[in-house]
Amino acid sequence: MEKKYRVGIDLGGTNIKVGVLDEDDKLLGKKSGKTDPYKRDWQEVVKDMAELTGALLAELGIEAGEVLKIGIGSPGMIDHINGVVKFAGNFGWSDIPILAELRRYYDVPMRLSNDANVAALGEAVAGAAKGARHVLLVTLGTGVGGGVISDGHLQEGGSAGAMELGHTLLVRDGEECTCGRKGCLEAYASATGLIRHAREAAEADPQSKMHELCKGDLSNMNGRIPFDAMRLGDAAAKRVVDNYIRDLGEGIINFINIWRPEKILLGGGISNEGDPLLDPLNAYVKPRAFAGERGYVAPIERAVLGNDAGLYGAASL
Repeated sequence: MEKKYRVGIDLGGTNIKVGVLDEDDKLLGKKSGKTDPYKRDWQEVVKDMAELTGALLAELGIEAGEVLKIGIGSPGMIDHINGVVKFAGNFGWSDIPILAELRRYYDVPMRLSNDANVAALGEAVAGAAKGARHVLLVTLGTGVGGGVISDGHLQEGGSAGAMELGHTLLVRDGEECTCGRKGCLEAYASATGLIRHAREAAEADPQSKMHELCKGDLSNMNGRIPFDAMRLGDAAAKRVVDNYIRDLGEGIINFINIWRPEKILLGGGISNEGDPLLDPLNAYVKPRAFAGERGYVAPIERAVLGNDAGLYGAASL
């Protein structure tokens, strides 16, 4: 029986998602279940991965023997060589041998990588960077993640913990980051950082429209509100957004100067702002990259696969 299908598993803090791709990189189907990593042992989470995979294959009429390989994207510090989650703070996991456990259920080649890495690979395989060989993806969510494709290959480094773009330094001795350092890009360019700065700006300006959009309770602040208030002409919100764009822009300029990608993509919730984010971001970045417009600076665009990027990428590891 010729093996034709690849399985991608996107392991998240809330959900486990499984997808099956065919030889043409078409997503044939997907299935999800709850992760609940704090409520049960990691072996149960892996068992659910296996059972979701089996259920989806059965729904699609695919036999296990037709599966060519399985890939997994997981948050945290990943030992991609040995298939181990070295550390995932959001899961409370350390040194979890996911692939060894999953091989108890499926005897096929398997790969494990960081979730931001596989999202970048997914966009390169089937998304906004399809056909490009040099790709940078920066994800803007609770944290700042990222992935790099160089000459068509996913860059994972020589050991665990590589390609943590959000933990490059933006401000020496700056704001505290969740990793324990101060001044990381993540502390400024994540949705968490944007919300914190918007709340601080609203507290300092009682007339800001952000109070109204938060329904009078600044604990309701989210990443959309400063952009919405800016569109309503709020000066405090505009300062927050302008500072956010400059901080994010400086991080992207650093990445451009290192890799010179032919495609630069933004993913995560903040990227949904579209042109009000992308237009000023591109205007800030292009003249400030090394040598300015003497060299090619790729336009910054939105990723397009959304929550499916991890499925495409994991299946393509």
